[in-house]
Amino acid sequence: MYNVTHPPASVCILRLSAIGDTCHVLPVIRTLQRAWPATRFTWVIGRLEAKLFGHLPDIEFIVVDKRENTWKARARLNDALRGRTFDVLMHMQLSLRASILSTAIKAKVRLGFDRSRARELQWLFTNTSIAPASRQHVMDGLFGFAEKFDVYERLLRWDIPLSEDALAYAQRVIPEPGNTLLISPCSSHQLRNWRSEYYAEVADYAVSSLGMRVILCGGPSEIERRTGAEIVSRMKQKCENTIGQDTLLQFFATLERATVLITPDSGPAHMGTAAGIPVIGLYAATNPARSGPYLSRQWCVDKYDQAARRLMGRPAAEIPWTTKIERPGVMDLITPDDVIKKLHAVLLSLARQKK
Repeated sequence: MYNVTHPPASVCILRLSAIGDTCHVLPVIRTLQRAWPATRFTWVIGRLEAKLFGHLPDIEFIVVDKRENTWKARARLNDALRGRTFDVLMHMQLSLRASILSTAIKAKVRLGFDRSRARELQWLFTNTSIAPASRQHVMDGLFGFAEKFDVYERLLRWDIPLSEDALAYAQRVIPEPGNTLLISPCSSHQLRNWRSEYYAEVADYAVSSLGMRVILCGGPSEIERRTGAEIVSRMKQKCENTIGQDTLLQFFATLERATVLITPDSGPAHMGTAAGIPVIGLYAATNPARSGPYLSRQWCVDKYDQAARRLMGRPAAEIPWTTKIERPGVMDLITPDDVIKKLHAVLLSLARQKK
């Protein structure tokens, strides 16, 4: 097996989606790049995710359009990689579709998850596995791919370069960094979303009692636009609604200029971590110990155990680690007061850091 003193010449990473999970992958690659400076890294990634990462100069990207038929996508990937064999394939995605695509990637070592975690038959498409582990955060699990090669010193670094356009957009939205609250109110999973009136109450408090500037942000989907409009209509104070107006890179640049982000379990939670700001994650349907913003889990409003007890009849410690409690009303376990308390705690922590 390769190690720090005898690293592989080429590594292919297979992780197509989602935005949050690809945010978890990048520090693993940064860690391996530091340990293996001469190794060439290729990342097979989804089309949307490539909009955030595809311009990184020290990684080769091969983009897969997940809207395509699986076999057509595999044929395209096979053409893109024709004649190439990698020393190592790190198969980081637990889906049968991704495993089918992996058959277009020739590699001497095909590394996947251990048998207990290799869902959707992933173990059939690999020839070795990372060490078994249980009840880990998603990013900790991905670092198992580096640890398989005796690379243990983690580098929590993203280094996403930003274009002049992205920087200019962020500067227009937040001309002067400091005391700005971003709210990204929607997850792609509707049952993880919080009530518009609760967001409005928190936003009003942030403006009137904390003197913060509040900006709503998010993608162009119908539910995000509708939610943003509902929040604005319910607020007594003024806020800015930028939902649907930015690109992923422009949003990332805006995150870097913000003070704090409030969001449910979603891609923006992990983009906030990558941008280096505290994230107040809203978690009841999912477990923040597994999928919370990696460096902000202390700031999450965590009602997952309460949800497990109320809706599943058992504490969180007694249900499978990957369980999602996506039931109607589960997010109502989180109150505006819960979020306001976390917001105060974040601002106090930031103030102490400045002293």
